[in-house]
Amino acid sequence: MTAEPSQNPRPAMLAPTVPDPFDQELCGLVLDTAPRLFAVVQVCGEGPADADGWVVAWGLVDRDGPTHVIGIDGRARMTLPSPDRALRHFAGRPGITARLVWLAQPGAAGLDRPEAA
Repeated sequence: MTAEPSQNPRPAMLAPTVPDPFDQELCGLVLDTAPRLFAVVQVCGEGPADADGWVVAWGLVDRDGPTHVIGIDGRARMTLPSPDRALRHFAGRPGITARLVWLAQPGAAGLDRPEAA
């Protein structure tokens, strides 16, 4: 099968990638309102040489809203007033403490422009 020559006398040109001001505004809005993401980690052991830890849950918190936590096994799902309240649910056993580990705030956002569906 041979390809037919293009009927368009000009070759296709790629449009320059100039950010649209509205798209930039949307990305800024997303960054300004993004929830913070954290992990709930259980730790056992007395000192750094003896300690062990593992992730037991992930959580999202808005600036002015509730905290949503889900266990990594998917069975525990909670809506709590603050991230610190999640610690109570995962630190109940003797010799085990729970800690929050925060992921860094995102510094960039981009729009996904899917082709026509």
